[in-house]
Amino acid sequence: MAKIAIATDSNSGITQKEAGEMGIFVLPMPFMIDQHTYYEEKDLTKDDFYEKMAAGAAITTSQPTPEEVTGLWDRLLETYDEVVYIPMSSGLSGSCQTARLLAQDYEGKVDVVDNQRISVTQRRSVMDAMLLAEEKGMRAAEIKDFLEEDKFNSSIYVLLDTLTYLKRGGRITPAAAALGNILRLKPVLQIQGEKLDAFAKARTTTQGKSIMTGAVKNDIGERFGGSNENVWLFIAHSHNEAGAKAYREELKKEFPGQTIEIQNLSLSIGCHLGPGALALACSRKIV
Repeated sequence: MAKIAIATDSNSGITQKEAGEMGIFVLPMPFMIDQHTYYEEKDLTKDDFYEKMAAGAAITTSQPTPEEVTGLWDRLLETYDEVVYIPMSSGLSGSCQTARLLAQDYEGKVDVVDNQRISVTQRRSVMDAMLLAEEKGMRAAEIKDFLEEDKFNSSIYVLLDTLTYLKRGGRITPAAAALGNILRLKPVLQIQGEKLDAFAKARTTTQGKSIMTGAVKNDIGERFGGSNENVWLFIAHSHNEAGAKAYREELKKEFPGQTIEIQNLSLSIGCHLGPGALALACSRKIV
């Protein structure tokens, strides 16, 4: 049986420590902060990131260089037969397309998955890839095809605490952000497929959480077979662990007996949403 390496980037939210424990490989993503380059989980912790953000630092996301990507693959191919590389959604970054172009030089030994996921659902794709390789004996190309066919079987709903950071990133106008903050609107966004879209508007955090809960229940009922047992559930947050834990306690009543993992939203999302965001995500189980 071929020896398959599973690799991803830190947009999955998987830390270097977790990667070592899981037996997978994570490429740190670069961020430009006040014109200096930092690498997630290498010289930039989540606490550092949000401290710099709170202090008003200019933060933008970036892409790994081609040399960083191929350097990882070259190291893996010294001991593995094939590589499955699962980057963040092509709809949210150009890094996926760059990786696919680079993979053309590897004569079928590297397969780049574009299943249009990010953060906790991207993380789940990595774990599914491990299962397909280790338990199903799939080759890299088969894993790629499976994950891409499965790409729409997940959703993320995100409740923002503030519109300030969407304004900074140019996602909304300053006037819209000012009006929203005055009215204390709390938008609920949706990440499904290649886009980050508006989903609903809430007046309070309680109402926003109720909207997300209802949306996931609807997804389970209409898209994922109608049973909670068919899905993985996740809460994710941007520097808001207390809020995430409180939300999980509320969700235990809505999804009795269901395991609900809490993870950090990846910094690539936090860069645009700011601290305090809460997300509820679901992903259909593949077996």
